[in-house]
Amino acid sequence: MSHQPFMSDTGVIILSAGNSSRLGQPKQLLSYRGRSLINGLVETVSEAGIAPCIVVLGAYREIIGPEIPKTAQIVYNELWQEGMGSSIRTGVMELLRIVPEIKNVLIMVSDQPFITAALLDDMIARKAECGKEIVACSYNNIIGTPVLFGKRFFEELISLKGSGGARKILEKYPDCVQQMPFEDGSTDIDTEEDYKNLLKNKTGR
Repeated sequence: MSHQPFMSDTGVIILSAGNSSRLGQPKQLLSYRGRSLINGLVETVSEAGIAPCIVVLGAYREIIGPEIPKTAQIVYNELWQEGMGSSIRTGVMELLRIVPEIKNVLIMVSDQPFITAALLDDMIARKAECGKEIVACSYNNIIGTPVLFGKRFFEELISLKGSGGARKILEKYPDCVQQMPFEDGSTDIDTEEDYKNLLKNKTGR
């Protein structure tokens, strides 16, 4: 299958392979503002004009797959039970297969509902301006997703193992990290209570 040429030098990977064990249902399919969380995220990436967008599926791929807009490409992580590191590995390898010359990868998770196209645009602009190879969002005194990595770190991303995700890279290279304030990044959906709170507060956003 041939792919359209991609104009952006940045690709997106949305990690969506987990089994939402604490929630008891796939969080990716929770409805918010009239659409599922995963659908909303892919549309946000499209709005920002970033391509390719790769969604890494695992536990619920049969029911999540049909919910993903055609603007994204799906890759299956058969080792999803190993943890987030395996999904990042799968996504980066697929990204490099599609666009070998890609210069940056923006890694997102599927349960941060307040990510906007403006935030993603600002992260890419900040990386170009600051000269650092990593731009990571900061909230609640931590740094995390969304996080933008330059090509220098692709090899380490592909080498990730276990459940820790990319945080160990952020901790290993603090001088390479530019922080991007994103207060709403602290809102994620791990439990039924988290989801109820999201629905309760949505009118204020």
